[in-house]
Amino acid sequence: MDRTPRRAAPRVLAAAVLAGTAVLGAASPGAAADRVTGAGPGASRVPLRVATYNIHAGAGQDGLFDLDRTAAAIRDLDADVIALQEVDVHWGARSDFTDEARELAGKLRMRVFFAPIYDLPPATPGGERRQYGVAILSRRPVRGAWNHEITRLSTQTPDPVPAPAPGFAEVTVGVRGALVHVYATHLDYRADPSVRRAQVDDMLGVLAEDAGPKVLLGDFNAEPDAPELARLWGPLADAAPSGGKTFPAVDPVERIDLVTVSPDVTVTGTHESETAASDHRPVVADLLLHGRGR
Repeated sequence: MDRTPRRAAPRVLAAAVLAGTAVLGAASPGAAADRVTGAGPGASRVPLRVATYNIHAGAGQDGLFDLDRTAAAIRDLDADVIALQEVDVHWGARSDFTDEARELAGKLRMRVFFAPIYDLPPATPGGERRQYGVAILSRRPVRGAWNHEITRLSTQTPDPVPAPAPGFAEVTVGVRGALVHVYATHLDYRADPSVRRAQVDDMLGVLAEDAGPKVLLGDFNAEPDAPELARLWGPLADAAPSGGKTFPAVDPVERIDLVTVSPDVTVTGTHESETAASDHRPVVADLLLHGRGR
């Protein structure tokens, strides 16, 4: 498994993959199925089910921490690859200082790659480092994994300024002889769109260096028609342009949890789960991959 940086050191940070027990222009968002190119009549099409889920550090819409409930909600998605946001690893009392990435991988018998956004000293002497970020769970073999830097505005320092920071995860997954690049992101939540706009540019720079099928999953903290997301549409397409709202989980009013795909990926179906195991609803997409990738 390749865990070495593929790009300049300031852009990429390698991190560990844990085994569970078991190019670019602007356009309007559009249906991915209408944008598939580069797949000739004889091209092999490889099925893959993906999902994105902001797990709210294991707390449901009711505010109660219950990682077994989180795991059950993820299991019900029956996805091959799942991007998770708001993942705690020994972070604090709100999640019982649990390593949520490892615990969920074990409960679900899946591989996991955890990409911390924050990596802080232990809460008590001799304790584990406190980490918070995104993760990717996979039933399929993970051939490589990277924790990329994108622009962030820290929530952990006083008077922060936008600066590169990790937490944009990428894995290459082997699926029946094909390779697909899967990325997990969690964009800035603030009303000011400027940081999200910079994050979009940074993510597109990472994607531009990869060939083959690409799937970008995450909590974008913006609806697909938000101006700061406009540059995504062209290199990628919204997999569920007619999809339902995803936030909050009960009576949602915004669609901010998105599955996006490159033109060499066909979307055959999408749905949202109505679970309240988090304050977001997960989104699932059934895909067909074209091409082997690298």
